Amino acid sequence: MMIPRLTNLFTLFLLVLPFTLAHRIDIDPGEKECYFESLQPQDKMTITYEVGGSTSGGHLDIDFYVVDPHGKTIYTQHKKSQGSFSLSASSSGKYTYCFSNEMSSYARKVLSFNVHGQLYIGDEEQIAPVEQEVRDLSAGLQLVKDEQAYLVVRERVHRNTCESTNSRVKWWAIVQTVILFSLCAWNVHYLKSWFEVKRVL
Repeated sequence: MMIPRLTNLFTLFLLVLPFTLAHRIDIDPGEKECYFESLQPQDKMTITYEVGGSTSGGHLDIDFYVVDPHGKTIYTQHKKSQGSFSLSASSSGKYTYCFSNEMSSYARKVLSFNVHGQLYIGDEEQIAPVEQEVRDLSAGLQLVKDEQAYLVVRERVHRNTCESTNSRVKWWAIVQTVILFSLCAWNVHYLKSWFEVKRVL
């Protein structure tokens, strides 16, 4: 009787494991990218995102909104560099979420986002203690994965910032060096011409 019990626990563990999708996309100026998830009532979904880069010196921001199966916008954020949104489905159907770069006319945005959730599988009061522990462990593992994904994105943003700063410092040092040598050459030429005039006098 132990083997069927273990089989049931393993099956339950597979059922309660959160679904997770991780993406990295480029969004051109004036464009938007939309995705959808098919959910049933009481299914849960969380979307986290962060703008990890921008071309042409643009701002690290994006517009984000979520539309329910009836076409109603249930959440929106404007010009944010990062964000998170969680929902519990009230009706079955496709829940659409979009990332819009339509407010930008020249900068392409590099976006990283994760989609994860929990499928509803029954009444909590009817779940055995061991099965509830499996659910709790699954939720804890998902929190760890989310934190790791967030740290990876933050590290990428900080690295891009450091590389951009180093590049600007390098070019500014080059410009300063050119200006310094130009001033030295002009001073030498000016002093030389002044002494030549003195000798003629």
